[in-house]
Amino acid sequence: MFRVLLIPVIIGSMFANTLVWDWVTPWHKTLGYVAAIILVAASITDFFDGYIARKRNIVTVFGSFLDPIADKFLVISSLIMLQELGRVPGLLVVVLVLRELYITSLRLLATERGLSVPVGSAGKWKTATQMVGIPFLMAFDRPFGIPMPELGFGLIAIASLLSVFSALEYSLGLLRKMKAKRKMAHAKNFQQP
Repeated sequence: MFRVLLIPVIIGSMFANTLVWDWVTPWHKTLGYVAAIILVAASITDFFDGYIARKRNIVTVFGSFLDPIADKFLVISSLIMLQELGRVPGLLVVVLVLRELYITSLRLLATERGLSVPVGSAGKWKTATQMVGIPFLMAFDRPFGIPMPELGFGLIAIASLLSVFSALEYSLGLLRKMKAKRKMAHAKNFQQP
């Protein structure tokens, strides 16, 4: 719930960066940092939320539903606002958003078939590069000579490539599980008198 409540603050901070009003313009850099820091805080709470839930075995249906929704809302809204600011190309946003929708659909299919699709290594790396790249692009600054705009763009480009590989990884994993389940069902039916 906390992460969902942070989404309007992030979107509002980024939207204010699109405004060229005299009283808003001096705050653009600060608002970019505000959005970046809030996104990082949301990512950290996501990690600890999942860790504590697994460690204490307190996984709830509501949490299982809301957690991925909050993640997707955070990432997709951030990417759209960054594209609006011209900090990330629309094509990369399309690739990343379509991948999120595709994986969500795959997970629904897997759940409906009684299967689970574990997160693959490409998916984990995609998430990591994306969650570092997005705040860099939000801040869009060069503190201490750190080229945040270039680093952020590079990480988002890598995340886009990894998103394609992870979608393939998920698809092949689900296909293998579905084939194995079908084989088991067929063998079970064959053995029955």
